[in-house]
Amino acid sequence: MNKVGNHFRESWQELVEKVTWPTWAQLQQSTVIVLVATLLITGMVWVMDVASENLLKLIYSFFKK
Repeated sequence: MNKVGNHFRESWQELVEKVTWPTWAQLQQSTVIVLVATLLITGMVWVMDVASENLLKLIYSFFKK
C-alpha cells in the first residue's frame, strides 16, 4: 500500500513542479490547429464518401435490367 501512496505523491509532485503547462495563447493556437485539421479531414472523408457512392451507383446501373 505504501508503493501506491508513493506513486500518487510522486505523480502529484511531477504535475506541480516539473510539467510545463502551455500559456493561454499557445492553448488557443493549438485548439485552432486541431479544429482546422478536423474540418479538413472531415471534408476529405465526405468527398471520398460521395465519390464512392456515385461510383457504386454507376456500377450498379450497368447491371440493372
